Amino acid sequence: MWEIIRTSLPQLLAAGFKYTIPLALISFFFGLIIALIAALIRLSHQRGPFMILKWFVQFYVWLFRSTPLLVQLFIVFFGLPYLRIRGILPHGIKLEPFTAGIITFSLNTGAYASETIRAAISSVDRGQWEAGAAIGMTRLQILWRIIIPQALRVALPPLSNSFISLVKDTSLAASITIMEMFEVSQQIAAANYQPLLMYTLVALIYAVFTTVLSVLQHYLEKRLGSQLEIS
Repeated sequence: MWEIIRTSLPQLLAAGFKYTIPLALISFFFGLIIALIAALIRLSHQRGPFMILKWFVQFYVWLFRSTPLLVQLFIVFFGLPYLRIRGILPHGIKLEPFTAGIITFSLNTGAYASETIRAAISSVDRGQWEAGAAIGMTRLQILWRIIIPQALRVALPPLSNSFISLVKDTSLAASITIMEMFEVSQQIAAANYQPLLMYTLVALIYAVFTTVLSVLQHYLEKRLGSQLEIS
């Protein structure tokens, strides 16, 4: 058993640092950008043609929050190549596994995080907008200098939890042949006929990763809280 662990652990860790962590970090980065844009659009009070964009964003959030992540991965990787449009996409949309994973995880994260950010911005007292306007600030200046810093304190815990969940969800990327930790553990288990040992080992590695992230989350929350109290 110890020999299997000794030989398998470096392979699993290499897959984790080469694919699992980068996949989670890149997807979360783009997901936050999508989430912020989606939240601001949904919070906007503009009318007219802008409502079409608002309805589209609402549909996007509903769609990705209402369907399983695994199904979304399959649609993006296996389904889009069959989206053939004569003269525009004669061969469909074929994506590399890692690219398909980033797109899917980013869109999924964006849908969930947009609700978190929208709620955090809405929780800031309306008087903050009025106070900023009273001293001559534009709405954009009020948003970035007053509202976002306060909303960040509210949004940080759930967003941190979303990132930790995303790290664990990257194991689903094995279904589209991305060589992350779970895919590597499956291949090793198929070779040494020790599935229980390999899956337990990869589970422990995920547990270590998420524990480190949880400690970092707690540190960031305390640091942000102390900075806001000082300011």
